[in-house]
Amino acid sequence: MSPPRTLYDKLVDDHTVARLDEDGATVLLYIDRSVLNEYTSPQAFTGLRDAGRKVWRPERLLGVVDHVNGTAPVRTDQMLDAGGAGQVAYFGRNCRDFGIELFDILHPNQGIEHVVAPELGLILPGMVVAAGDSHTTTYGAFGALGFGIGTSDIEHMLATATVVYRRLKPMKVEVTGRLPAGVTAKDVVMALISRIGADGATGCAIEFCGDTMEALSVEGRMTLCNMAVECGARGALAAPDERVITYLSGLPRAPKGAMWDAAVAAWRGLKPDPGAVYARHEVLRAEEIEPMVTWGTSPDQAASVLGRVPDPAAEATPSRRRDAARALEYMGLEPGARLESVRIDRAFIGSCTNARIEDLRDAAAVLRGRRVAEGVRAMVVPGSTSVRRQAEVEGLDQVFIAAGFEWRQSGCSMCLAMNDDVLAPGERCASSTNRNFEGRQGAGGRTHLMSPAMVAAAAVRGRLTDVRRMED
Repeated sequence: MSPPRTLYDKLVDDHTVARLDEDGATVLLYIDRSVLNEYTSPQAFTGLRDAGRKVWRPERLLGVVDHVNGTAPVRTDQMLDAGGAGQVAYFGRNCRDFGIELFDILHPNQGIEHVVAPELGLILPGMVVAAGDSHTTTYGAFGALGFGIGTSDIEHMLATATVVYRRLKPMKVEVTGRLPAGVTAKDVVMALISRIGADGATGCAIEFCGDTMEALSVEGRMTLCNMAVECGARGALAAPDERVITYLSGLPRAPKGAMWDAAVAAWRGLKPDPGAVYARHEVLRAEEIEPMVTWGTSPDQAASVLGRVPDPAAEATPSRRRDAARALEYMGLEPGARLESVRIDRAFIGSCTNARIEDLRDAAAVLRGRRVAEGVRAMVVPGSTSVRRQAEVEGLDQVFIAAGFEWRQSGCSMCLAMNDDVLAPGERCASSTNRNFEGRQGAGGRTHLMSPAMVAAAAVRGRLTDVRRMED
């Protein structure tokens, strides 16, 4: 009788084409799906062309323009940046020549890859998805194993539908209890990263579980799995349940009819075995989590918004003391300062982490009847054109505009500053994105990560603010 297995181990075992070493630690792994973008794919396609190879099963692939396109309120395919325009043009040529479906800038389904693929029903429980973006872990919300791969791996995956894969250690993260009002999935994952560190899950695939997880929406689970990579995890999963099945039901690319019935029956069995062994087990108690913000230049440099900027001298090791001191110097903050006293110049709601319709609803609920503080430039960038349309149907766009936010087109936008949306040196931004590295949103820009509702609250107050103070 075989030993009990984790969900991660089941998915890897089911997709292993061949063992590449004696103990099976390295395998040739079959890839069900990939989403390509204009920024991480050019060298892979050039490699295929130079070798005279074709793409194997192009119907399993989708191309999306999302990283370098502009997000101005009026959509156009004209780009001021010649380099970005060249990337988009070459990507279009590659998709046409290799028979890959493409959502270009003007396509009605254009958007950020990790928003577009799930909303179409392209990501299904039990899949393995590899793509050239580290936040491919997002798809774990559906019980699919997603992970980022490099350029040479993309080329291999395009030609063979496989990658050489080193197995990870399964890690259980159990979240228990009921989340307090004003606390979201973003706060949960920021609390986890703050606790275990930016390298705390290195070499691991996280499996999220617990009654808090069961109560979370699928969109909330996507946020958790998306940011799991920020503590070093190269995979993140949550067992699919009835919420996932309901979410997928009726989506354009999801199975239909008898195929749907057979798929659902299989999905209901996708869960870890009782007694499955994990390399590590972390428990978070939901009632102890407060709205979180980052104070430094790494996602693990975070604290409750009610806290204070920490003193680097209190860090446990010399390297952490150096990192904290450098972060505070870059961020222009003093130890002991109240986080709620930190003033902002910009507010940004967007990214593959927090730009789905649920996120926009949360932010609009805070903004309704309120105005952005004087001197703050605020913008909201929906995660996809479909999200933008839905928000307009619900009137959310008018709430944002009335509050003083710019209502923009979809794309990665200010998450990574590969486009027109950038911070000026020294500008401080409340941001719903996933990374606060030095220069991430623009050279010299200062980023504070938080939930969309927290960004909305900061925009109204003009400083970092506990969103719970805004509730009527």
